[in-house]
Amino acid sequence: MRILTNICSDDLQKSKDFYVGLLSFKVKYDSDWYVQLCSPNDSEIEYGIIQRDHALVPKEYQNTPNGMYVTFVVEDVDVVYNKALEMNLPIIQEPRNEFYGQRRFLVRDPNGCLIDICSPWEAE
Repeated sequence: MRILTNICSDDLQKSKDFYVGLLSFKVKYDSDWYVQLCSPNDSEIEYGIIQRDHALVPKEYQNTPNGMYVTFVVEDVDVVYNKALEMNLPIIQEPRNEFYGQRRFLVRDPNGCLIDICSPWEAE
């Protein structure tokens, strides 16, 4: 089995730049209607971005995201947070240690999708 998350976008280039710049994704496929990215460490971990108004996306699903978010677990959340600051991205929540053992921050992607960036942490 394989799982692939796809998000909808009004601006594929801006979305691609966000994920490549912030999380160092590699571009596997790039067209005028779809971009497929993959983890820099594992090409089988993929993330797709499709043009929101493309015929493959049913009309009732061409809305901005609501009631969901995507989590990316990274090696060092603070390094990624500093990249987000350098990119002037809209930070929703600054990094903080959560009760369940993750340090995370929240950022909004160019499509309005809430993105959760986190790393494991242990209390001292």
